[in-house]
Amino acid sequence: MLLTDYRLRSPSLTDLDRCYAIERSAYPGDEAATREKIEKRIRMYPDGFMLLEIDGVIAGMINSACADKVVMADSAFKELVGHDPAGRQAVILSLAVHPDHQGQGLAGLLLVNFIQRMKRLHKQSIELMCREEHIALYRRFGFNYVRPSASAHGGLAWHEMLLRL
Repeated sequence: MLLTDYRLRSPSLTDLDRCYAIERSAYPGDEAATREKIEKRIRMYPDGFMLLEIDGVIAGMINSACADKVVMADSAFKELVGHDPAGRQAVILSLAVHPDHQGQGLAGLLLVNFIQRMKRLHKQSIELMCREEHIALYRRFGFNYVRPSASAHGGLAWHEMLLRL
């Protein structure tokens, strides 16, 4: 696949089932967002939700919320409690690529385009929590390690990262 053979777009509710399937494939058990949470993210902040399509099929997604002050370990924020589209800090809630499309650089493609979108929206930073095995990926895109997170979401250890825009 050539990296030029893709389309980036915002989601609609007709994409909900595919987005949920991708989320479930990328995040095991309680780590994955529920279908209801994904629907809420599509409805409440489509500017912070980006899909990557290949041959008309959604291969990956990234979604976020915003605020002026973010407490990364706050599990309510994943349900968009405190979300403000005008907030200066974007928080990536999930970045997921369907297993059929992994290993092709699509997560990086989503990240690069998401970062550009957040710059156009005048965000000051992008924050996220990730598992230890993904720290190097985010570092390649300019994120700095902040600290181990106080969150125990899904019963796992998480790490906070930050990209100043």
